[in-house]
Amino acid sequence: MSRVTLALVGAGLRGRAYARHAHACGSGEVVAVAEPDPYRRESTAEEFGIPPERVYADWSELAGAGRLADAAIIATQDRLHTGPAVRLADQGYHILLEKPMATTDHEAAAIGEAARRNRIMLAVCHVLRYTAYTQAIKRLLDSGRIGRLVSVQHLEPVGWWHQAHSFVRGHWRRQDTSAPMLLTKACHDIDWLVYLFGRTPAAVSSFGSLTHFRAESRPDGAAERCVECPLEPACPYSAKRLYLGCLGDPDSEFWPLSAVTETHTEAAVLDALRTGPYGRCVYACDNDVVDHQVVTMEFPDGATCSFTMSAFTPMEHRRTRLFGTHGYLDGDGRTLRLVDFRTGGEEIVDTSVDAGPSAADGHGGGDEALVEAFLAAVATGDPARLRSDAAESLATHRVVWAAELARTTGSVVRIPQQAYTEQAYTQQA
Repeated sequence: MSRVTLALVGAGLRGRAYARHAHACGSGEVVAVAEPDPYRRESTAEEFGIPPERVYADWSELAGAGRLADAAIIATQDRLHTGPAVRLADQGYHILLEKPMATTDHEAAAIGEAARRNRIMLAVCHVLRYTAYTQAIKRLLDSGRIGRLVSVQHLEPVGWWHQAHSFVRGHWRRQDTSAPMLLTKACHDIDWLVYLFGRTPAAVSSFGSLTHFRAESRPDGAAERCVECPLEPACPYSAKRLYLGCLGDPDSEFWPLSAVTETHTEAAVLDALRTGPYGRCVYACDNDVVDHQVVTMEFPDGATCSFTMSAFTPMEHRRTRLFGTHGYLDGDGRTLRLVDFRTGGEEIVDTSVDAGPSAADGHGGGDEALVEAFLAAVATGDPARLRSDAAESLATHRVVWAAELARTTGSVVRIPQQAYTEQAYTQQA
């Protein structure tokens, strides 16, 4: 297969991770970049050998130069996906689009329509579909090893320090500047669950709130910033402990530390904690997204699913229990325990996952597998190499929005099984 040329739109942590995977596997070549941050823009151009005339401060400048590559990686902030996705699709780029697809139904639908009318491949980065672990579960389900799938319990352990980093102090802390946490963090999981069931649910309900990371939980004597707080050594959410502890570890320096400072020294970290958002007390931030949420789903055939997202965990692989009419599966992101009701026998399926659960370590191998599948699909013109398309991603995003509607209105939300719009959800008290 020929090497696929790529334009990188958004050279933040996720964009650079995908670009590096494309380069490392030998199937992709980054030939243009658009990134507003000068340091990230120039360092990315240097890393990939991009000529100065193809280095842009804004995606619209890149688009104004005409089609420069076979495909584009779009990894801008969540609310900035729609403009470049639609414009580049109209120019014939195939698109690898970081999740979430968009932050509103209307904008996600516009992206999907742009992909359809231009007949381009658009893959939303639902990386969990691509892991070896997921494919092992899917094979067991599709082969009937546990009979008919009747119910699923699924946990996303966000991690106490990850919640503090991304959803209390970080970019995704507020709905008005980002989106609800169920969309920004857990659209992965809702998409994954729909993938396992092979269909969208007929109804959803949801409960959750911001319970702990708020002013009422602030201990007496706590300072505004960790660097000046007398309680910091005993606080589980200490910014000093988290970010100084990243120094010397290349993976942790890339993420989460590079979100705090690109200069990886003790002095630079402490300066960033004195002046920037990541040094704030977790009880004195302007965050409003939930720190725990449950979603329950009912499928057209009566099957059910419960999903829990919680900050109050270690950050580790998702955990899932799948209940079938002929068997039971219990998975921890690496191995699966299969119990066969017909024989009483048990089997351990080891998926040999070496990569860790987070964005910093490739989502259990899903990041690499997604990038390689996308590059192969573009190189061969074969969309079957991808495990979802724009229309399917739009459908699973709509389940997320229905769940958020259920949570904020205290209702059960019905989801039509045909094409539907933002206004098509119906609430049942």
